Parts: sequence; C-alpha cells; structure tokens
Amino acid sequence: MSRDELRQPLRKRSLKERLWSRRPSAFAATAVALAALMTVGGIWAARIPYPHAGEPIVTAAIPPAEELTTASTDSADQPDGTAKPAEDVIDENAAVADAPAEDVETVTEPEPAYKNEAAIYISPNRPLKKAPVDKVTENSPDGPLPRISDNGRKPFDVYSQVTPLAVSTSARPKITILLGGMGLNARLTDRAIKELPGDISFGFAPYGDNLQEQVNRARGRGHEIMLQVPMEPVGYPGNNPGPNTILTDATEDANLTALRWHMSRFAGYSGVTNYMGARLLVTEEAMKPVMKELKKRGLVYFEDATVNLTLSPKVVQQLRLPMQRATMVIDSDPTAPAIAEALQKLEAEAVANGSAIGTGSGLEVTIDTVAEWAKGLQEKGILLVPVSAAYKGRAT
Repeated sequence: MSRDELRQPLRKRSLKERLWSRRPSAFAATAVALAALMTVGGIWAARIPYPHAGEPIVTAAIPPAEELTTASTDSADQPDGTAKPAEDVIDENAAVADAPAEDVETVTEPEPAYKNEAAIYISPNRPLKKAPVDKVTENSPDGPLPRISDNGRKPFDVYSQVTPLAVSTSARPKITILLGGMGLNARLTDRAIKELPGDISFGFAPYGDNLQEQVNRARGRGHEIMLQVPMEPVGYPGNNPGPNTILTDATEDANLTALRWHMSRFAGYSGVTNYMGARLLVTEEAMKPVMKELKKRGLVYFEDATVNLTLSPKVVQQLRLPMQRATMVIDSDPTAPAIAEALQKLEAEAVANGSAIGTGSGLEVTIDTVAEWAKGLQEKGILLVPVSAAYKGRAT
C-alpha cells in the first residue's frame, strides 16, 4: 500500500500499512513454500508401507552355527595291556540307534553354496516400454518389421527385460518358462497377464485380434514376448499350423515373404520361436534362409521341446545366431497334478544343472498351476528368469 510522503509526511501509518511494508519478498516466500513442501513430502515418504520400495533389495542370509559331535576315541586295549574281550567289540552292522548319543558321529551333507547366498528380492512385474520402438522398427506395407538400428542396437536388446546383475550372477538355480498360444483367446491372455509374474515369458501367435494392444499390456506387466512362427510339421497339410506356414518345398522367396508377414503382425518381440515344425527343422535347405533373416533383423531363435529331431543347433552355429532350446513341455498332460509334477522335475533339473527351460501353452489349467507354483520359488532358493536371461553373454 503506497503513501504520499510529500502531502502527508508526518501521518502515522496504520497497523495494516506497517505489516504490508514488512511483507516478505517473492523469493523468500517461494523458498519457505518449497521448504515446507519438502518437509511434508519427506514425512509422507517415510511413512509409506512398502518394505521393498527401491527393489531389488539384497538381504544377507547368515545360517546358524552347527555343532559337530565327534566319535569316542577309546583305546583298543585294556589299561593292563591285555586285549579287550571279544564281547566288548562293537558290531559294525549294529544299528546306530543302539549306540549312546555321545558316541555317535553326526555327519551332515554340505548344503549347496547358493543356500548361503544373500536373499534376492525383485519386483515381480517390472514394466517394459510400449512397442514399436522407432529406432528398431522398419515400416512395411504389411506392418512394422524389426530391424537393427543405425547405431547397432538390436530388437533383442531393446525389447528384452533387464535382468538385475544380482540375479544373473547368482549361483542359485534358475528356471525359464515360455507359455505360447497367447493372443488367440483374449480372456485367457488377459488372465495370464494379470496372474503370472512378469518373468514368465509369453509366445504370441500371429493370428489373434488386437495383437499389438495385448502385447503392450503384457509388456506393461513385465512379460517378455516371443513371436511364434508356424513351421511345417509331419503330416502337413492334414496337420496344419495355420496360414503362411513356412514349408520345406516352398521357394526361398515364398518362405521369406511368409516370415515377414508373421513378423509384421505386431512389434515388441525379442526373438522367434517355432510353432510345430518337425519336418521343416530337419530340412537344412529350407530352414537356413529363415534363420539368416532372423540374424539379419537382430532377433534370437528359441526352440520348444515339442520337436525331438532338429538340425537347428547345426544351422545357427554356422550363422552365429543365438539359440536356446527348452528341455521339457510342462503341460503335455494338461491336468493340474501332471503339470505340478512336471514343474517339480524342472526344479530338479535346475538344481542339478544350474538352469532349466520349460515351455507350455496358455491353457487355463496351466496358468493357474504355474501361478500357484511360482509363489513358493523364493523359499526354495530358485530364481525365475525371462527367456532373454538364457542368452546373456553369448555371441550375437
């Protein structure tokens, strides 16, 4: 509030005028407001009930000390130098339970090294960015195609899940599961997206509706995506995977045209997996151009366990195309007890070999059984990892 100092130089100012003249500057008011906001925000953040915020969190697991009881070391002779009577000699075949507790040597099997590792906690659903990503996308008349970017980034690198270093370097057994057939049944696909942990990977068929929208919802929940490409099985065309199947007797151009049609159905996949293909995968001449195209476009190849005989390892080695192969189909018998038993076998394989890869279908019973099984992996010291984790460190 202004005053006319020339006309009223001696007028006594009112309280309101004096307070107004002492008001803080705009800068000081802003500083006070920011300080108050930061204080309130700090108090709010400290009271958020999220024990694992900022995941992954590593917690040291220190096992309790174990007491080792040693056996008795009595002399074989009597104090006077004579030999012990025969009846005092312990029968080696006697039951251990008959011996006094203090005379029994307790021998325990050493635990695997990973049992004493730090516990690893990671978010079960780490979101992935929406696809397509422009720098690894080629526009075609049919739709988006994957490509290697100008700076060398590959779709495999861009669309894969980031596996924490603590997980990839851990000695704990690791299990990878790829469930295929996604996108064909929107209800079951939505259920799998919502109920399964993000490290369960999905294989999407190229024939569903609204595939890009479904793929991006799955990626938003952390699920890695593989494209299922139909390949000629034994008994074709009576046994037919679908339109534009890759065929053994088709020309190279025809097969590449069919492959590109499949690849253009949606974007966001880090690699290609076979759908059927028992005949194509033993025909090197027909298979090689397909694998070359995957290599050219910066993808990886994944083969399920439905095909027993395959020349894929030979072909991909020649092309230096990264490949992984599953060892088990978890729902070949699509019942809950059989799937649970298959998952136990997958666990045993992972413990014995360090890792195991299984495949299955997006059936309701498979989704329910896998979701329940995954809840107990942390207690068993087993890590669930996406498909891409099996390729890390390999030549590309």
